[in-house]
Amino acid sequence: MKNAVVLLSGGMDSAVVVAIAREQGFAVHALSVRYGQRHTSELDAAARVATTLGAAAHKTVHVDLRSIGGSALTDDIDVPEAGGPGIPVTYVPARNTIMLSVALGWAEVLGANDIFCGVNAVDYSGYPDCRPEFIEAFEKLANVATKAGVEGAGLRIQAPLLHMSKADIVREGVRLGVDFAQTVSCYQADAEGRACGHCDACRLRAAGFADAGVPDPTHYV
Repeated sequence: MKNAVVLLSGGMDSAVVVAIAREQGFAVHALSVRYGQRHTSELDAAARVATTLGAAAHKTVHVDLRSIGGSALTDDIDVPEAGGPGIPVTYVPARNTIMLSVALGWAEVLGANDIFCGVNAVDYSGYPDCRPEFIEAFEKLANVATKAGVEGAGLRIQAPLLHMSKADIVREGVRLGVDFAQTVSCYQADAEGRACGHCDACRLRAAGFADAGVPDPTHYV
C-alpha cells in the first residue's frame, strides 16, 4: 500500500477524507494539530476516528497559534452565532498553510507522494485557505520547496471534498461507513465534545444532514 498523510481535525469532513483515502488503497497516516484551539475535544474525536477507520498511524503535533491570536478559535474573542459579510473571526491566520506544511514534512519522511485535506469551497465559512486557488498554489510550493518535489516523484495535494456540498459529504460518509457520531465539528464544543448548535460550523453541519435526509447524530449541550 502507498502511504498518504491525511490531515484529521476530528470533524466530519476530515473523517470522510480518511475513509476516501482508505478506499483508494492508501495506508493512512493521520495527522492532527493541537494549535491552541479552544475546542480541544475535536482532538479526542480525531483519535477515535483514526482508530475506527483503520489508519495505519495517527500523530498529533503541537503548534502554538494561540500565542499570536487573531481568531475566535484561538483568542479571547466571542464565537459569532450568525454569519456575516467578509472573512469571519473564526478564521485562524495561516492555519491551513501551517498544517499542510507540517503534513508535507511528514510525507517526505514517509516517502508519501499524497497529502489529503478536507477543505471545502462550497459549504465553507468564507476562509481564503479553503479555495481551489490555495490548494493549487500550495501544491506548486510543495514541488519546488522539497527534496521529494525536486528529486522524487512529486507531491500531490488531494482535496476530494473541495467541490462537494455538505449534503454530498454526508452521503459520501454514509456510503463509506463513517460514524459521524464520533466526530466533533463545533467551534465551541465542550470538554465532552457536545456542540453548541449555534455557530457557523454547527449550522452548516445540521443543514448538511437535513439536506441529505440523514438523521443528525450530533451530541448537543
